[in-house]
Amino acid sequence: MKPPKWHRDEIILALELYHSIEPREMDSKNPRVIEISEILNKLPIHKERIDSIKFRNPNSVSMKLNNFKAIDPEYDGKGMDRYSKLDEEVFFEFQNNNTSLRRIAKQIKKTVSDLELTKNLYRIGDDDEEEQLKVKEGKVIYKLHKYRERNLQLNKKKKEDYLKKYGKLDCEICGFDFYEIYGELGKGFMECHHKIPLSEIEGESQTSLNDLSLVCANCHRMLHRELDSLSIDQLKKIIKSRS
Repeated sequence: MKPPKWHRDEIILALELYHSIEPREMDSKNPRVIEISEILNKLPIHKERIDSIKFRNPNSVSMKLNNFKAIDPEYDGKGMDRYSKLDEEVFFEFQNNNTSLRRIAKQIKKTVSDLELTKNLYRIGDDDEEEQLKVKEGKVIYKLHKYRERNLQLNKKKKEDYLKKYGKLDCEICGFDFYEIYGELGKGFMECHHKIPLSEIEGESQTSLNDLSLVCANCHRMLHRELDSLSIDQLKKIIKSRS
């Protein structure tokens, strides 16, 4: 069986390395190539690995770097042309934005450096539509976002404080109230959305009540469709413009 396709996160880490070393250094014995291989093996993405010895090993990373050479219009050589469509898309997405590339790579590395957090992220299931989401920061940071949203103790406290202040639990975006519509069945039901942009979320940071907003399932789903760019206020404006 073939090894699993490279995810966006993995390509970002390899691409950041590609822009950090010289072409002649892109071999499997380079300590920095070995380091990226070790980080790739820590990512909470692939649960099944066909061959744990070969999976994202230094030779695999070296091949990916040489694939980038074939994509890179500034590389004066041939490179290896067995690159994927996603390799090409990610390469040109960050072609003139190395700052963003380095930031995201740093976020991913920082997140997986925490072994306990990485174990928790493995437990975060994939959404049915997750593969269709265009999350610039990739799957690891998206899982981190969802992990922050699922702090049961903090969510309970957020609902208690909101209920005490407003006397009801209604969506902060559209005003939907589950209790008002469903009675006892909907009492106390409301989802929490983590407001901190993916570009700013850090693995070791603690979530506060101010980081959360109470939203209905529909609004929450819409926020996640444009998680990189859509804010609470922007979604409110969209709803208002449609009413």
